[in-house]
Amino acid sequence: MATGSSPSSTLSPTLNSNNNTSHLHLPSSTDPPSDTTPPTQKVWLVFGATGHIGRSLVKCALSHGDNVAAVGRTHENTMPQMQGWHERCLGLLCDVRVRATVRSAMERCIDRFGRIDIIVNCTGYGVIGACEDQDTADLRSQFDTNFLGTLNIIQLSLPYFRHLSTTTNLQPTTSTAIPANNAGRYLIFSSTSGALGVPGLGPYCATKYATEGLIESMLYEVDTFGIKATLVEPGHMRLDEPTGLDDSAFNSNPSHPAHPTAAAAAAGAAGQRDSMTKLARYGHFLVKKPSPPYDTPTAPAGHAGRVVQWLADRQPTSAVKSAELVWQLGHCRFPPLRLLLGSFAVESVRDRLRSVIEEIEDWKHLHFPSAASGEGEGEEGVKFEGEGDMMEGGEEEGIDGEGGAEVKEEDEG
Repeated sequence: MATGSSPSSTLSPTLNSNNNTSHLHLPSSTDPPSDTTPPTQKVWLVFGATGHIGRSLVKCALSHGDNVAAVGRTHENTMPQMQGWHERCLGLLCDVRVRATVRSAMERCIDRFGRIDIIVNCTGYGVIGACEDQDTADLRSQFDTNFLGTLNIIQLSLPYFRHLSTTTNLQPTTSTAIPANNAGRYLIFSSTSGALGVPGLGPYCATKYATEGLIESMLYEVDTFGIKATLVEPGHMRLDEPTGLDDSAFNSNPSHPAHPTAAAAAAGAAGQRDSMTKLARYGHFLVKKPSPPYDTPTAPAGHAGRVVQWLADRQPTSAVKSAELVWQLGHCRFPPLRLLLGSFAVESVRDRLRSVIEEIEDWKHLHFPSAASGEGEGEEGVKFEGEGDMMEGGEEEGIDGEGGAEVKEEDEG
């Protein structure tokens, strides 16, 4: 069933001789893989593996000796395109909006490699346009992909990870073993749009806000099972992968020879290999034609579109370097809840949080103290009419059940 090395086999942190990211390391507080704590082989299930960061992450994991199930998009990719990437890579297709395809991808990954250690969701879809200009179809397509797609992955994989946690804890372990480390891990790609609003990306930001709330809430629920989750928030991602989806870079590396399948060879002969290397720079975003009120050169609703045009190939965040840090994130013992990638992400989110804190400080004098602390008076001695009686009645009558709302419990049966 499983292929490749034993799960407990020790791997070198930098197997690829062409790797120029060996100087990148997560903080020591996460206990990332190193020479003193080398990583063990993991099985990755990567949804959205044909995007910029997705394919960079797949190649990074393969270069470090891990096994990867790379999942492309059903309506954008074909099976010949997903085959022949590497001998330790299983190519699959999936539509995260359809639960049956998500379940099938999980089952095929387990059939091939024997288990799943890390699940990554890189899928995403956005519409660039004013909130008023986006119709119901635009809203549904974004929420179905970004939020419900993530929820489908989580709901279908959590029973497996919980079972893995139970069976791992029942096995005898050494004093240095940490069973919780093997209980499963989620790496969910969010965005800086999940921490701040961006004009022209209102519904897209809403999907990312919802995803962040989902993961943060879920983490409280599953932490007792040893299951970990991290929200990855990259800045504007630069397409700096030197090769395409055919993974031809491994042909020149004797440590990782490529073994394309017959289907992949036939596809290459037919000229499909060339098309696989050409990915759209922003292939998963639709630019909506603005309505007249928003169709001006300086309209705030056009901000996202103008940024995309201005950046072109000057995106500040490297997909290759980000993939190296995400790989370490999958192997570290103490992953953070959030990982911001790139100076743009750090500065923009930090400025957003600073503005929230400043706003709280500006308006905190409008708090409403309880009757016990000031008999309904504010900090300046101003009494709010009726507040003292309301608070007193709420505490004495409502809680004691005299004069308050009556609470009834529904009888079973």
